[in-house]
Amino acid sequence: MSGDDPREKRLYDISGIDEAEHKESTFYKEQWINEDKLEQRLIVTYSVKYKDYQRRIRDGQVERAEKLIVTNPTKLKKASQNDYKRFIDKVSSTDDGEVAENDLYFINKQTIAAEEAYDGFYAVCTNLEDGVADIVKVNHRRWEIEECFRIMKHEFKARPAYVRLDLRIKAHFLTCFISLLIYRILEKRLGEKYACPQIIRELRCMYFLEAKGEGYLPAYTRTDFTDALHDAFGFRTDYQILTHSYMKKIFKQSKT
Repeated sequence: MSGDDPREKRLYDISGIDEAEHKESTFYKEQWINEDKLEQRLIVTYSVKYKDYQRRIRDGQVERAEKLIVTNPTKLKKASQNDYKRFIDKVSSTDDGEVAENDLYFINKQTIAAEEAYDGFYAVCTNLEDGVADIVKVNHRRWEIEECFRIMKHEFKARPAYVRLDLRIKAHFLTCFISLLIYRILEKRLGEKYACPQIIRELRCMYFLEAKGEGYLPAYTRTDFTDALHDAFGFRTDYQILTHSYMKKIFKQSKT
C-alpha cells in the first residue's frame, strides 16, 4: 500500500514499480504482533529515496574498503555491523587447501548483494493508534535527519570541535550548519544525482590559477559533475581563461 494519501489503499508489487514515478512515494504494510505478551503494531515501509540513500552510503563504504586493501590491509581488524571493513574478506590458503604464504584480501560481493536485497525497507514497532500515513511521514523524516548528522560528522568534521570559548563553539557549529544548508540546496539543484562525498571531493578539485592582469585559468579536469554544476547554475568556469569581470559577474550572481 502507498503511504502518500491515507485514503489511498492499493496493492503494489514494489519489484516492478516505476521508480522515477514513485520517487517521493512511501509504501507500507502493517499488522499487529504479540511478543512476550506485548501488543505492538509492526509497520514495514519501502521508499525509493531511502533505497538510493542506503546505496549511496554503501558505495562510499565499498570505495573506502577498496582503498584500504590497496594501501594498508594490515590495518584490517574485526568489523562491526556498520563498519566499511565488513565488505573485506581474506583468503589464507590455496584452492588445494595448502597454507598460502601471503594473505589475499578482496571485496566480498555476496555480502554487498545480501545487504542490497533490503535496501529501501524500514520497520518500526509502535503502540500508537494514529493513522499509518502520519506515522510513516514522521518515520520518513527520521532517516533524513540521520543522514544530516552523518554528513556533519564525516564530511564536515563537525566533531571533535577544537575550540573552548562559547562564542567560538557557536561559530564552529553555525559554520557547519550553514555548510549543510548550502550542500542541501546544491544537492537539490543537481537533481540528487550525486552523493555528498562526491560533491565535496569534486568541488575541492576545482582549482584555478591566477594570471595576473588577465584573470583565472581553470586547473581541473572537466567531468560530468562539473557539467551538471554549470548547467544547474547557468555559468561556466571551464573556459581557457576567465576574466576578472566574468568572475565578478559569477560572484554577483551567487548572491542573488
